[in-house]
Amino acid sequence: MTSIPYGKQHITEDDLAAVAKALQSDYLTQGPTIKLFEDAFASYVGAKYAVAVSNGTAALHLSALAIGVDNQTNVITTPITFAASANCIRYCGGNVWFADIDPINYTLDLKKTEELILSKPPHFFKGIIPVDFAGYPVDLEAFRKLADKHGLWLIEDSCHAPGGFFTDSTQNAQHCGNGAYADLAIFSFHPVKHIATGEGGMITTNNPDLYKKLLLLRSHGITREATQFTNSAEFAAGSSSDAYPGWYMEMQELGYNYRFTDFQSALGISQLKRANQGLEKRRKIAKTYADAFKLASFITGQSGVVEGHAYHLYVIETDKRLALYEFLKTKQIFTQVHYIPCHLMPYYRELGWKEGALPIAENYYKHCLSLPMYPTLTEAEQQYVIDTINNFFSV
Repeated sequence: MTSIPYGKQHITEDDLAAVAKALQSDYLTQGPTIKLFEDAFASYVGAKYAVAVSNGTAALHLSALAIGVDNQTNVITTPITFAASANCIRYCGGNVWFADIDPINYTLDLKKTEELILSKPPHFFKGIIPVDFAGYPVDLEAFRKLADKHGLWLIEDSCHAPGGFFTDSTQNAQHCGNGAYADLAIFSFHPVKHIATGEGGMITTNNPDLYKKLLLLRSHGITREATQFTNSAEFAAGSSSDAYPGWYMEMQELGYNYRFTDFQSALGISQLKRANQGLEKRRKIAKTYADAFKLASFITGQSGVVEGHAYHLYVIETDKRLALYEFLKTKQIFTQVHYIPCHLMPYYRELGWKEGALPIAENYYKHCLSLPMYPTLTEAEQQYVIDTINNFFSV
């Protein structure tokens, strides 16, 4: 048995051909393939607009900037996430407040979030960043009601959940990132994610003003759209003129170079074509794990298969996490821990966060372990993982 990682990209001959074609085209970056990928992705999740950027962290940063985060802004997010979900607020000078997680699905707890909001004066908080952790779709309808009640915005971190969905009160499936409830949503195209482009990210929204601002911030704050220019055509031309010359552009914001490339976009379009196939395989793998461990007293966590779950990760909890982790390594099975609570990272400890502040998240961290989960995981490999875990606990 070869080594089995917790996550792995899948590159096909079609992917290679798409990238080769893009590399042989006139554009490597800032070309037409980027918009094709944006449009295809927006259609996939059901959003009006999509903006491709260099990575998921850039997507979070630009979203925070576009929605107006500054040094007076207080934002709530979950401690069980990759650090970027919180760091994006700090990049803009804002303050991060963590609320505890739901012990069943490991996502931001709605009641704990409201308790935190009510513990501060009105208008103290400006926004919430729920995370579709492991691919579990957050009930954004409920969070939207909470946000509207207190005048807050929502940024959905959907890095783990393209293709995921929840069913709202009207019995409609609401896909992660479709903009029905969140102001902005972000995705990642890191190799272990559902759609892999090496590095890369996407922002989706239904708000045309936010969309325009994101396009500006993505590329140095510079625009070439004449309808947006503020300087006169005479200034632009350097002489008397009623029209802007072709070379003219304006920097209107302090933006960043968070641009995406055409060859990455070509890879993304190719991967997107089989996204549903990969998602179904993930759900099949999740069901096999759930069936295998449903009677196992040594493992706790989610039971069964959750409808709409995108299964970026399959997380178990065990009191023997470290020993199991080390044992599996000796058998060439490489698991991972998602995540060390953000509030207990040294950076956030220095801002005042301490152990005991978020007991459910901290207890979860002591027990969680992510098992191998990716579409090319074979039935034989998965059975080997299951048998090895069972053997560990039978000793």
